[in-house]
Amino acid sequence: MARSVSTKRKIVVTIAAWAVGLLIFFPILWTFLTSFKTELAAISIPPTFLGFEWTTENYVEVQSRSNYFHFMMNSIYLAVGSTILGLLVAIPAAWAMAFSPTKRTKDVLLWMLSTKMLPSVGVLVPVYLLFLNLGLLDSRIGLIVVLFLINLPIIVWMLYTYFKEIPGEILEAARMDGASLRKEITQVLAPMALPGIASTVLLNVILAWNEAFWTLNLTTTDAAPLTAFIASFSSPQGNFYAKLSAASTMAIAPILIVGWFSQKQLVRGLTFGAVK
Repeated sequence: MARSVSTKRKIVVTIAAWAVGLLIFFPILWTFLTSFKTELAAISIPPTFLGFEWTTENYVEVQSRSNYFHFMMNSIYLAVGSTILGLLVAIPAAWAMAFSPTKRTKDVLLWMLSTKMLPSVGVLVPVYLLFLNLGLLDSRIGLIVVLFLINLPIIVWMLYTYFKEIPGEILEAARMDGASLRKEITQVLAPMALPGIASTVLLNVILAWNEAFWTLNLTTTDAAPLTAFIASFSSPQGNFYAKLSAASTMAIAPILIVGWFSQKQLVRGLTFGAVK
């Protein structure tokens, strides 16, 4: 029997949820508004919220200084490339851990996740020297490999939790019908776990798109993504907040649009296997 909730409590919880949501969204809104201000209006005290003269000169100057589409295409290549590479490795690995586990499976998963807690700066020098010796500095291939490796533990863990919700008897029935291992994974397992795989893909694309540490330290111009595009507008002479906000808005707009239209699929995947 469902627990009854008073109307007063519903109102309080709803207001609190909206307040938290608006608080999280406010920095994005403020960045968007600042991008349409002049530099003087951007640093005015007290700041103006809506009562200012709107201008698009910041976007024009940002595009004239840097080729936005070059950086955006690099971000797309890196996000999509690392995600595809991650799925090629993570799906067989998660299948093995979910349906052919050993006594060390959980230990391996915990060890993989623990690597996400290590500070990236601790391995910056050896990775940089390795890239330098292999000629991978400022290359898309090198960055795709790095993004694939740093996000692989998350991909494997998420797919493992989704695969665990699928009854193993279904895969056994497929094997009895003569399905090979490849067909078992591609034609039986993958379609059943499609919501989970889709949410994993979306999350990895977002993580790869937002990765700043490695993309700033291992690139200069040729393979530089949108994180480097934003950083290029922060100068030692001072931060030009209006132009920096315009560059930031242009950088986050694509992933916000993708997230907005994919939120239904993302929520469906993240609740895959949950108690309904």
